Amino acid sequence: MALPLAGVRILDLTRLLPGPYATLVLADLGADVVKVEDPQGGDWLRWMPPLAGEQSGAFHALNRNKRSLAIDLHRAEGVEAFLRLAARADAVVESFRPGVLDRLGVGYEALRARAPRLVLCSISGYGQDGPYAGRAGHDLDYCAVSGVLAANGPPDAPRPLGVQVADVAGGAWPAVAGILAALVRRASTGEGAHVDVSMTEGALALLAMPLGMAWARGAPLARGRELLDGGAACYGVYRTRDDRFVALAALEPRFFAAFCEAVGRPELASRQWDEGGAGARAELAAIFAARTRDEWAAFAAAHDACVAPVLEGDEPRADPQLAARGAFLEVDTPWEGRALPAVASPVRLRGEAAPRRPAPRLGEHGEAVLAEAGFSPPEIAALRASGALGP
Repeated sequence: MALPLAGVRILDLTRLLPGPYATLVLADLGADVVKVEDPQGGDWLRWMPPLAGEQSGAFHALNRNKRSLAIDLHRAEGVEAFLRLAARADAVVESFRPGVLDRLGVGYEALRARAPRLVLCSISGYGQDGPYAGRAGHDLDYCAVSGVLAANGPPDAPRPLGVQVADVAGGAWPAVAGILAALVRRASTGEGAHVDVSMTEGALALLAMPLGMAWARGAPLARGRELLDGGAACYGVYRTRDDRFVALAALEPRFFAAFCEAVGRPELASRQWDEGGAGARAELAAIFAARTRDEWAAFAAAHDACVAPVLEGDEPRADPQLAARGAFLEVDTPWEGRALPAVASPVRLRGEAAPRRPAPRLGEHGEAVLAEAGFSPPEIAALRASGALGP
């Protein structure tokens, strides 16, 4: 069965995490994604330690099912070659600061002149306009400005999140949605589009419900005191007897009552919403400290009470639910001499295929990509001789 995005051609100018994860999702769904990289080193993520062998484990994790073309967009020959490729593509994805594509000669207007049906997706920290548009930044900055950072941590101070929330939830997934929406609209209008993804605004979207609740009560969010960040004893993380952790997420009264009944403390059910939760939390802490994490995992299997062990390190790979769902892959990577583990795409459709190819070497598919786009052997040779086409 054909994958849903088979036949969709995407040129990927992005680096690091947000753009490459977005195009990974599209590639896993069947799109022909070509990484367009600088011949002098390519995507910086290729060389970020730790290496899986020849190249970075992070690069391998984000770039399966893609091809690589190394072309120099600082050379006129490289710009012209890219514009020719764009004329045959469905989408271009980029993550430079606003204005960089225009300076290179491949901005939206230049692309639209060659390919009016093309979808350009720009992923940036703050969006294509506004007073912060040109600022440098990373995930932590975008979480800070959006309010996400202030919403996490104990009452005394916000704490950095352990995963890139703005990059993936705020950048990659809105980019996937925007590209697909633009392609659907194009099918009826024939027109391309410029999809503008701000990772800060994408992170802000995660606060839609908490802010709605705060506005309704007329008081700002209070870190460490909200329903979902430690303000309620029935929703939190508790230490176990073996110094591990368990999550309790019994928000609904019936689940909290079921938990209290199962641990022999039915009277605690009436204290689910104690002011501040401190008294009930201390009693729950003592209950959880009486058993090991694995004993609580067995409890979770036997009782419908919203309890789960906190898995750490590589433990999720051995979890029976994740294993049954195929949440992890093994990607055969001959040029590293072994199969590399990877996280599967969470988007599941019937008829999905196994990974079609490992992450590419820099410029590995350059000549094939150019030939498919109609470049003749003499033209390809001329590009290489000019220095515009890399290895």
